[in-house]
Amino acid sequence: MSRKRHPLVLPTVALFALATLPADTAMAESKEVNVYSYRQEFLIRPFLDTFTDQTGIKVNVVFAKKGIIERLKAEGANSPADLVLTVDISRLDRLVRAGLVRKVASPLLEANVPPQYRHPEGLWFGLTTRARILYVSKDRVKPGAIGRYEDLADEKWRGRVCMRSSKHVYNRALMASMIAAHGESGAEAWARGLKANMARKPQGNDRGQVKAIKEGLCDVGLGNSYYYGKMKFNRKKPEQRQWAAAVNLVFPNQGDRGTHVNVSGVAMTKAAKRPAAAQKLMEFLAGDLAQRMYAKVNYEYPVKPGMAADAEVASWGDFKSDPLPLQTIADLSPQAVAVFQRVGLP
Repeated sequence: MSRKRHPLVLPTVALFALATLPADTAMAESKEVNVYSYRQEFLIRPFLDTFTDQTGIKVNVVFAKKGIIERLKAEGANSPADLVLTVDISRLDRLVRAGLVRKVASPLLEANVPPQYRHPEGLWFGLTTRARILYVSKDRVKPGAIGRYEDLADEKWRGRVCMRSSKHVYNRALMASMIAAHGESGAEAWARGLKANMARKPQGNDRGQVKAIKEGLCDVGLGNSYYYGKMKFNRKKPEQRQWAAAVNLVFPNQGDRGTHVNVSGVAMTKAAKRPAAAQKLMEFLAGDLAQRMYAKVNYEYPVKPGMAADAEVASWGDFKSDPLPLQTIADLSPQAVAVFQRVGLP
């Protein structure tokens, strides 16, 4: 797989060769592993090269912003992909529901990835976590004035809250966690209060909410924690450094269930031709070295218990995360969509 090719196009010859290898030849090819990734290759290549140096197994990566699930469906048993690296529980769950992944039984993965961050039957494993936090204005919100997701529905924040579309998987997962905490009726009441407090129609991405706070359009915004690092150290767009400088970070619900978190994760494809090599890579990604490197590249948190976060990320403060299993979040996703639709929150 060449990095110079279009990111969604595999060479036809390579695709044919990988799909038609006899069993004994396929075993000989176990010195390579093929990865479809939502994570850009330049971000993950350093630790993949380390894996190659340690094992002699070459890692080929095809990057795509979207369409990996559709591609795997179209390729079927002929897919050259052994692993999928992706983000958010919703995408991991879609892989499972589409029947595109296989069970991996690994004592090492089970030891390094807490149960709430992996599929109960080993169909996917989380690798890093990111928190769904509150970005609050340094100038207009006093420290301690807001501390829970539930506070977003308090009328004191009328006209002061902004967020991206409720249709986005990040907010859908948060709503699923609210349903788990308060039941569907309680979560719906919260969503109605949230809607009433919107400073504007939900729009933009997570960074856009921080931009809106900087511009005085709202005082509180929902966003994933890693975007703070991406904005704070953005060399190409210095205005984003100003957005980051205008906010404080609040990790909600520290006095009760903890802050809602999501994952980036990995799954082995059902069509994997090199399962042994693929499992070695999965185990490497859950090990100490890769956990430090993988979390650092995107300002996330290692999933492995006891692993310290990167110094920059750690400087944002310690927090307690919600122990709710992410599979529960996935199972509640249809109810989350229904609640947002009933409330009419765009």
